[in-house]
Amino acid sequence: MNIALIAHDKKKPDMINFTVAYTEILKQHDLFATGTTGKKIQEATNMEVHRFKSGPLGGDQQIGAMIANNEMDLVIFFRDPLTAQPHEPDITALIRLCDVYQVPLTTNLGGAEILIRALEQGLFSWRELIKKNDEQGNEE
Repeated sequence: MNIALIAHDKKKPDMINFTVAYTEILKQHDLFATGTTGKKIQEATNMEVHRFKSGPLGGDQQIGAMIANNEMDLVIFFRDPLTAQPHEPDITALIRLCDVYQVPLTTNLGGAEILIRALEQGLFSWRELIKKNDEQGNEE
């Protein structure tokens, strides 16, 4: 599965701790991240992470494009709800795309714990059906 990992500056330590704790599960999947978050994950875990630009420079939109093309299966986004973000419209658009394309999304550590355990148990196989249906719909 393709998994996006995004974290605002004040939440990056939480993301690093999360990815270190769940390296064994995450390394079985294709990981994507915004710039600095991806670099910090790579340094902490030695996992391969496809890095996009930083969020404010278009990284959120690059991940959004993958969602719109049905190429992203799960988004773990540790948001900082207490700090204003200059690219808030991009964040809102990313969340909206997850809803439109039925991509599981969490914005906090508690939700991430639940999603990672569901991933471990193989409970996202329905995403393959959605992708298959999408491909068939695009062929017509």
